[in-house]
Amino acid sequence: MTATAPITQDVLTLPRKAPEGLLNLVGLTRDAMRDALIAAGTPEKQAKMRVGQIWQWIYHWGVRDFAEMTNLAKDYRALLADKFTIALPEVVTKQVSEDGTRKYLVRIAGGHEVEVVYIPEEDRGTLCISSQVGCTLTCSFCHTGTQKLVRNLTAAEVIGQVMLARDDLNEWPVPGAPKDETRLLSNIVLMGMGEPLYNFENVRDAMKIAMDPEGLSLSRRRITLSTSGVVPEIARTANEIGCMLAISFHATTDEVRDKLVPINKRWNIAELLDALRDYPKVSNSERITFEYVMLDGVNDSDEDARRLVKLIDGIPAKINLIPFNEWPGAPYKRSSNNRIRAFADIIYKAGYASPIRTPRGEDIMAACGQLKSATERARKSKAEIAAETGL
Repeated sequence: MTATAPITQDVLTLPRKAPEGLLNLVGLTRDAMRDALIAAGTPEKQAKMRVGQIWQWIYHWGVRDFAEMTNLAKDYRALLADKFTIALPEVVTKQVSEDGTRKYLVRIAGGHEVEVVYIPEEDRGTLCISSQVGCTLTCSFCHTGTQKLVRNLTAAEVIGQVMLARDDLNEWPVPGAPKDETRLLSNIVLMGMGEPLYNFENVRDAMKIAMDPEGLSLSRRRITLSTSGVVPEIARTANEIGCMLAISFHATTDEVRDKLVPINKRWNIAELLDALRDYPKVSNSERITFEYVMLDGVNDSDEDARRLVKLIDGIPAKINLIPFNEWPGAPYKRSSNNRIRAFADIIYKAGYASPIRTPRGEDIMAACGQLKSATERARKSKAEIAAETGL
């Protein structure tokens, strides 16, 4: 897509809703699927094999119709169709940015909506997925944080975002075709709406499905979970998921972080860093990413940069500097390019990678911190938000 291409919006009119009374197989763990198949009449001795077959049809081939599962007997396919469904969330709209970024508005059970963003790059394609409708954290620089939490997403709704993006990218393999190792969707980041660690079990089960080698088969190193600092769940993340970890850090003093990331009042910077020092050892991950949004006159001084370097001493880390993505009513301004470069230079000279994230999809409100479901998009004024944050 060229730089002058218009924004497009496609409305998909065929909802994918689970029929009443049928159990959705999407999102079930292998053990849960096995139990469900046995309860539906599958002989216990066959159940493990049937799980493997059905798993590959759903997550490797992207099949949604039991009739197409041709290595299963016809009567067994009929039994499956009578008891189960394979259902994804409904894509309501798709918007395409001038830079090729795609933003999907996705409707889930109950009529609620979340946003999902696909970011194409030369060496990868990253899908930013949501874990909650709304958010509990009220981070003052984040548009999603101005929307109250509605509910957690189910494992089916979390992994379903990955599957519907593969639908749109036409990336499911074709039986009999030459194997193509090229991946349009190669990375997942849990950086969309919500705090993933406040929905731990569903996120864990969905990411286990994403990493399963007989299905989507994404390496744990290609999955990054971003948390604002739910300290008690960080060790669980290492032990039960083992993916890469990113921390929404954004400040170098508790006074400022209390205002930017209110969860800091519960688990402060010192407690968070103590938990992070153990994470790479437990999960065998590479560096932890510290996300740091650059806010003019708030957290972008040379002193902040030097404090940041001292705080993370001893933690394998990189610092991802994020120019603030403005949204209607936002109480902050983006730091200047010169200020961001000076901040990055201090970190780089201290021995840490300090990439400056290029904003993507700003023209369709798809950039970091801008996601907010359309039906929940009531605006607060800049004065109201500033009064709440004290900044």
